[in-house]
Amino acid sequence: MKNVTETDSFVSLDYWPFAGSFGFNTDILATNPINLTVVLGVLIFFGKGVCASCLSDLLDNRKQRILNTIRNSEELCGGAIEQLEKARARLRKVEMEADEFRVNGYSEIEREKLNLINSTYKTLEQLENYKNETIQFEQQSAINEVRQQVFQQALEGALGTLTSCLNNELHLRTISANIGMFGTMKEIID
Repeated sequence: MKNVTETDSFVSLDYWPFAGSFGFNTDILATNPINLTVVLGVLIFFGKGVCASCLSDLLDNRKQRILNTIRNSEELCGGAIEQLEKARARLRKVEMEADEFRVNGYSEIEREKLNLINSTYKTLEQLENYKNETIQFEQQSAINEVRQQVFQQALEGALGTLTSCLNNELHLRTISANIGMFGTMKEIID
């Protein structure tokens, strides 16, 4: 068996027994840190420069849609307020009639008044809920669409870079270097 020196210390871990399943993997092809470093570097490099103008346009379009939705909701709210004013005018009219017919039907008029107020408030509440749901839906939709486009553009950029950088010569040099390392490791073990 060959003596182990300090320069061979990373290889010497194969000679020492390990307790349980803990151990170091010295196989450079199995751990693949070079490839991981290259892939992470490419993703970081191309991920941060993803078509800022495309995203800006997309966000501007989404912003316009959301603003239009808010305007529509505000118009609906304005219509509800107008209905509320009409209901109040009607209520005032009903109150005047109530004074005239107090003897004959005071309780019936009060019920009508409460029904009008309740129905108007329910309508306003429904319109407010609809407005809030629409805004929330549009915001979530915009966020999801932006996420999907950013991911797709980053992935396409990374794949394009990897495809353009890898060629047969680089591939053959990498394989030759790994075969050389295996040969050296085998000589050390023998």
